[in-house]
Amino acid sequence: KNLDEKCAIQAQVVSAIQQARLDRVAERDVTDHLLASSPEWPENYNATIPLITPWVYEQKRRIIRNEDLGAAWEELCLQQ
Repeated sequence: KNLDEKCAIQAQVVSAIQQARLDRVAERDVTDHLLASSPEWPENYNATIPLITPWVYEQKRRIIRNEDLGAAWEELCLQQ
């Protein structure tokens, strides 16, 4: 996959984690929670869930409610 695709898929993962946090899923349960929903991203991206989750969960609730972390992540990813 090219960088654009990889970053877009990572952004989907970030958005799903953000939604889990909005739904008050405990941080330690996020991976199981997301996998139970049969996500659309390729299976090899499941390994990124525990890596990205702490970053999402350390954001302030105000940011979680009001900002699109997936879009922010994608932008950062594309700059690498």
